[in-house]
Amino acid sequence: MPLLALWTSNPAAIGESTIEQIVAIAGDGNLRDGSPCSRELREYLAQCDSKKLAAYVGHCLSSGFTRSGMVLQDLINELGRRLDYRVENGRYQGTRSTIGYDGIWISPEAHTIIPEVKTTDVYRIPLDTLAGYRHRLITEGKVTERSSILIVVGRDDTGELEAQIRGSRHAWDIRLISADALLKLVQLKENSDSPDTGRKIRSLLAPMEYTRLDNLIDVLFTTATDVEAAVVETAAATEEVDATIATAESATKSGWEFTDFAVLDRKRGQIVDAMGAKLGTKLIKKSRALFWDANHECRIACTVSKRYTKRASYPYWYAYHPQWDEFLGEGTDAYFVLGCMDLPEAFAIPLKILRSHLDALNPASRNRARLLLARHAATG
Repeated sequence: MPLLALWTSNPAAIGESTIEQIVAIAGDGNLRDGSPCSRELREYLAQCDSKKLAAYVGHCLSSGFTRSGMVLQDLINELGRRLDYRVENGRYQGTRSTIGYDGIWISPEAHTIIPEVKTTDVYRIPLDTLAGYRHRLITEGKVTERSSILIVVGRDDTGELEAQIRGSRHAWDIRLISADALLKLVQLKENSDSPDTGRKIRSLLAPMEYTRLDNLIDVLFTTATDVEAAVVETAAATEEVDATIATAESATKSGWEFTDFAVLDRKRGQIVDAMGAKLGTKLIKKSRALFWDANHECRIACTVSKRYTKRASYPYWYAYHPQWDEFLGEGTDAYFVLGCMDLPEAFAIPLKILRSHLDALNPASRNRARLLLARHAATG
């Protein structure tokens, strides 16, 4: 049975399997360039959540099983996709007539990254060879001069390799990052809700001059501010609620009544899983509230509200962000999904219907990321 069909019929069994075991049941079990095993493995990884990808990366680095380096290469390329790069998988092994690059990542900002995946930095990496890959790719028209190399290593102790890069003539074309740090960037991006955060995270992976620290500080400030805002809004269990409503309904003598982040996140996860089953696809996380399938054709924006008991006519409150509308509009099958913390149902509104009623939505009474505040009168 094909890997994806087996995953659909018995997700628990696949979920408990190691990445080594999954490779063995993918296709013909023989991981090589152009093989059914490679194709099925990559299709499966494209539908895994980032936590599962992190577990697989850890297993590749700790176990060192046969062809773990090839699997790690596919995993790192998938992490590139989660950072919104358009990724072309490279070859596991080069030949005399083909370039042995691990992948090509093209950012929305039109900067291209050529990743080089290494499980260890014990041995010196031939930087001239990596630079040669880049120059050949430029010559063949696969990448432009606006490109750089990103070495992804499995270890945090990379002092010797860092010194090697700094002392080479390719220092301005090469960046270095550990697999763990790359996973952290994916997590930051998925927990954010601002397009600027993803753009600034991607800027960290390209060579940058740090004599003046303004750009680096701008990246850190934007990311921290976005994630902090997401945590505050999520903690209120209403995410985009107007401040006047939150004050009237949620404030107590001891402070705001927060809903536990884990509870809200679990609720959203249940809704997304149910929506994916309804649509016959696996939805993966793009950002805090945005999800799409591996082909980016099916998309949802999922927001969750608690019940406001003092307003019986409008017990749930939601917002609809302009960037959400843009994201949904780029898909072929898109929905705005409303969850209710105290109900076992969620409500999916097709984008076409939602857009036909945008004029009826109330603009937010304060400037919070250009929100539009919508009221949902379901009483459950």
